[in-house]
Amino acid sequence: MTHFPSQLLSLPAFDGPFDAFKLEAKNCDVLFASYPAGTTISSHSHDTDNVGVITQGELILTINGQDTRYGVGEWYHVPAQTLHSARFDKTTSEIEFWLHSTPPS
Repeated sequence: MTHFPSQLLSLPAFDGPFDAFKLEAKNCDVLFASYPAGTTISSHSHDTDNVGVITQGELILTINGQDTRYGVGEWYHVPAQTLHSARFDKTTSEIEFWLHSTPPS
C-alpha cells in the first residue's frame, strides 16, 4: 500500500476481500486499493457501475470469458450486474469508483 500518499492511507479501511482505503462521496465510493502479485478475485458482480484507473502494475479483467489487460494510466469499466473476475500477476494499485444508481443505505 506504500504506493499511495500517507493522506490516502489514513482514510477508513474498506471492509471487503482486498486491501483498500475508502473515500465516500454522494452516490459513489472511491477505493484506493492494492493487490500483491498473485492475487485473484473470483467471479462476482456488483450493484454498482464500476470504473477504475491502474496506478501501478497491471489488472487482468475477465468479462464474458474474455481477458483484457489494463496497465498504468489505463481506465476500465465494469457495468452494474456484470459477472467478472480479476487477476493481478504483478503488485498492483488502483483508484476505483463504485457509482451507485441510488444512494447506499
